[in-house]
Amino acid sequence: MPVMRAIGSFFRGAWRALDGLRKVLHLALLLLLFGILFAAMRDSVPYIPRQAALVLVPEGAIVEELSGDALDRALSRVTGDGRPETRLHDLLEVIAAAADDRRVRALVLDLGALDGAGLPKLQDLARALAAFRESGKKVYAWGAYFDQRQYFLAAQADEVYLDPAGAVLIEGFGYFRQYLLGAADKLGVDINVFRAGTHKSATDTFTRSDMAPDDRAEAAVWLGALWDAWKADVAAARGLEPVALQAYVDRMALDLREVDGDLAQYALSRGLVDELLTREQFEQRVAEVAGRDSDTHSYHAVDWQPYLTVLRSETRLRKQPARNVGIVVAAGNFLDGEQAPGQVGGETLAGLLRDARFDDAIEAVVLRIDSPGGSMFASELVQREVAALRAAGKPVVASMGSIAASAGYLIAARADRIFAAPTTITGSIGVFMVLPTFEATLGKVGITSDGFGTTALAGSGSLGRDLDPDLAAVLQASVEHAYRRFVGLVAEARERSFDEIDGLAQGRVWTGHDAKQAGLVDELGDLDDAIAAAAGLAGLPADYGVLWLQPSLGWRELLALRLRSGLAGTFDTLGLQLRPSPFSPSAYLPAEVQTLLELGRAGRPLYWCPCRVE
Repeated sequence: MPVMRAIGSFFRGAWRALDGLRKVLHLALLLLLFGILFAAMRDSVPYIPRQAALVLVPEGAIVEELSGDALDRALSRVTGDGRPETRLHDLLEVIAAAADDRRVRALVLDLGALDGAGLPKLQDLARALAAFRESGKKVYAWGAYFDQRQYFLAAQADEVYLDPAGAVLIEGFGYFRQYLLGAADKLGVDINVFRAGTHKSATDTFTRSDMAPDDRAEAAVWLGALWDAWKADVAAARGLEPVALQAYVDRMALDLREVDGDLAQYALSRGLVDELLTREQFEQRVAEVAGRDSDTHSYHAVDWQPYLTVLRSETRLRKQPARNVGIVVAAGNFLDGEQAPGQVGGETLAGLLRDARFDDAIEAVVLRIDSPGGSMFASELVQREVAALRAAGKPVVASMGSIAASAGYLIAARADRIFAAPTTITGSIGVFMVLPTFEATLGKVGITSDGFGTTALAGSGSLGRDLDPDLAAVLQASVEHAYRRFVGLVAEARERSFDEIDGLAQGRVWTGHDAKQAGLVDELGDLDDAIAAAAGLAGLPADYGVLWLQPSLGWRELLALRLRSGLAGTFDTLGLQLRPSPFSPSAYLPAEVQTLLELGRAGRPLYWCPCRVE
């Protein structure tokens, strides 16, 4: 019995120890979770030295609006999924503030992670950098390599440095598309195309095996205008002639032999960079202005994102003016229903405009557009809300970014005034619909279709059967009606005749400069110009405010966002990433085809332009 009592006492003690350990572990886990929650919800305000250089590091594509909602972006940081993006407005805000900040002695451009930006966005940044330089402070740029977009910004610096083993790679602008007619013929796929607009080339992807002559001629005009603008801006910034930049590209294969194939020396000899320096040498050069940091053995540096946190913290302490201009962004392809940022959901964007209409603090609206178009129905909802805003006595000014074409132009046409950059891609007033059928494809493996319908159109929409002639007539009539409506709405909004707009439409693509001359655009200017115009139309005082309108999150979503952001920071600190690799056959299709498949799911007419510049 004593032995049994001893054994029982041992197990009871062990159980109490394990239970105690369980409670301790639960408490530790709870404290850890609360710690992560507290850290995630606390806005850290970084220290800014009394003397430092602001380092601008745009990552990924420069966009008008970050893709996905805030929760998606936080999760993508944890998973390592998704393409990095940097918001244009954030960069402009930081540069403007740094110009007046006595602590910031210089600005350093670190452009190695930049991999996408339309020319109008780059020009907006170039103007901001020029304003910074007017404050008497220098802008420095260094790179191991500069591609064409990166070099455009680097050229705006006072001093441009390149690694001795680096290169400046410029290739001009290109407009290249994938054509699927040959593949469709081999697979037996019938591509049924319905379009209105002689210049509407979006459907050529499916109906041709090469670029149409009129598409080539039109592309030569607007691409040539963009390339001329790029050369002119860079040449002016570097004190060169545009022809020198043209020769840099065209004669590279021949002239590179003069420097024994050394791309860095080639860029230096042609005046594209000021000096060849390693990163360490460059940092010591900047340290002469920004001060030396003994901890990092470099210069005193402040990253632009923590600096933006400081600015936003200061902004929250100030009282918002009672009278404001609201800014609503339409960026991405137009899709039906509710969509996260990065795509233009018809219901989502219309809802934001409706909120602005009933918000007493907003007296004018700027509609910032960066979209090639998409769903006809989605754009219809948006243009109705633009008209409703104006009817309510609130002026609407459209501001075009890199592209505002097709449906992107339709929603701008309803505004009181339209602003565009000279290099904006716009117009493309036309309509199309694509419907593939696979009867011949299925027949290759012995699959056939037969049956009975009670009407002429019964079963005619099946993709496994040849397209019924009656349905084809219905679809073509629908597309032609959509085109007439598109042109009619633009003609009414622009106070022009139908025939005048029809002559400018037909799917033709325009640059902002040419659209201004044609009367499709009112003024050439940037977002700030549009905001000032909207304030003027509304009669706002000089101290008016600016509000960026975005879909709001509920408290549960905000809490989840903070937790995910905290976890993302923890994973970043530990150097860990979770990378799912889902298989998607459509991912192997050309980007343009993927977009058309996404837009065409609803089987409705599309207002969309394939005018993508590479």
